[in-house]
Amino acid sequence: MSSHTTENSIAHKIDTDCLNALPRTSGVYIFKGEGKLPLYIGKSVDIRARVMSHLRAPDETNMIAQTRRIDFIETAGEIGALLLESRMIKELSPLFNQRLRRIRTLCSIRLNQTSQGTEPEIVDSKSVNLGSTPELYGLFSSHHAARTKLKTLAQQHLLCMSVLGLEKKSKRGCFGLQIKTCLGACVGKEDRQTHDERLFSALADSQVELWPFSGPIDLIEEADGWIQRHRVSNWCYLGTQCSKSGEAGKPSKLEPHGFDLDSYKILVKPIMLKTVKVETVF
Repeated sequence: MSSHTTENSIAHKIDTDCLNALPRTSGVYIFKGEGKLPLYIGKSVDIRARVMSHLRAPDETNMIAQTRRIDFIETAGEIGALLLESRMIKELSPLFNQRLRRIRTLCSIRLNQTSQGTEPEIVDSKSVNLGSTPELYGLFSSHHAARTKLKTLAQQHLLCMSVLGLEKKSKRGCFGLQIKTCLGACVGKEDRQTHDERLFSALADSQVELWPFSGPIDLIEEADGWIQRHRVSNWCYLGTQCSKSGEAGKPSKLEPHGFDLDSYKILVKPIMLKTVKVETVF
């Protein structure tokens, strides 16, 4: 197979017919090589334009050199493309995709009220149901990442490391007290309630939103009379019913994988701000 260029692209061996077939619509595109598994999966609101930008990217020459064809799946909107891209990457693990890989266990920070005051605890998705457990802050790929976040907040907001559970408690106070990065909550120098209010304020922006429905919902996208209904439950994408395929009833039978971080990031803003059409599933 000889090399050729397309639309000022770098030399490649990609089938020209599949390139000419690329649409100017929303959806997912799949770079394929000689093997069965995809090399790369991406999404765009303009599939053709995005693929052509890949072909002009000098830092992607290795992937382009291995690519022989590019397939695509159109969607009725951007949310459908984002959800499908995330699911396909998790299921197929393409060689050149580094992001959106499945994280088996997520961690979060829970604020517990004790007789002494508010104390943060790092919990994981094996012990709590993310999306339906209140007072959770931040979503992290590991216990270490959550601890690192607490340490950063302590430094930024003059919080006490021992009160946060990051140091052993001592009568002399925490190390931060000695270097003046703690205002003294550990030795009674600062009122505990004042300290705890500062902790809450520091975490407030990262609070995990509770699933706002009593059960699953259909998120609806439409383009030129084409309707797609994306079924979602507890921030987890379950599947899509597409009017073009002529299917009726429930979306495709796909098992949920619990709370999904990437789906949460895709869905939380449009659902909470009510910028997308939603119908409750009965």
